Amino acid sequence: MKIRANDYKPNEIAKIIREWTGLTQRQFGETLHRSRHTVQSIELGRSNIYLHTLLDMADRHGIEITIEKK
Repeated sequence: MKIRANDYKPNEIAKIIREWTGLTQRQFGETLHRSRHTVQSIELGRSNIYLHTLLDMADRHGIEITIEKK
């Protein structure tokens, strides 16, 4: 699958990454050493997420994030 990240907010990208893994918020949080509550807060946009965190999420789960110049 492929998405155009510019069309999404960072919290939405985090949720897409988790959904692509097929893991629950709790299971996904465990892979990142975070709680289910933290994952939920990120996905709801209550907590800010940094690019390095998105990259770590993707890398741990075999998802590639590509940046392309128009």
